[in-house]
Amino acid sequence: MEDEVDRLVAAWRRERPDLDVEPLEVLSRVSRLARHLDRARRLAFTEHGLESWEFDVLTALRRAGTPYQLSPGQLLTQTLVTSGTMTNRIDRLTKKGLVERLPDPSDRRGVLVRLTAEGRDRADQALAGLLAQERAILAELTRAQRGELAGLLRQLTAPFDNIPG
Repeated sequence: MEDEVDRLVAAWRRERPDLDVEPLEVLSRVSRLARHLDRARRLAFTEHGLESWEFDVLTALRRAGTPYQLSPGQLLTQTLVTSGTMTNRIDRLTKKGLVERLPDPSDRRGVLVRLTAEGRDRADQALAGLLAQERAILAELTRAQRGELAGLLRQLTAPFDNIPG
């Protein structure tokens, strides 16, 4: 079965036979897949009244386990945004009733961000929707193929995820 990347690679081999275009065979497919995944994610989140960034914050809190709370600093680490951006996001989610700010009992000046019951329900529903979309994307692969692909992708991404600092 031929895809758009096969056509792109064939054209580059014809036009630039002096270059090794093999990386395009893998990374152009990863890039195209990322765009398809982004569309699927947006669809899943929109169906549950969330934006992508809202899902990221809510699910970071949901993954924390009971009582579903983290400090703003912990949220920064998990979502990779600046402190100003996180403050804005917490404010917006608070206004929507999806999170609440609480005093941090271990730091009188600090606060904790806690998922509300509505926030938890929305996160859970959006996650279920996202997983349905992702299962559809992976439907052509067997369980063994999905495991092999996950391992290969881990091998590529782990060095980026483990850069100090």
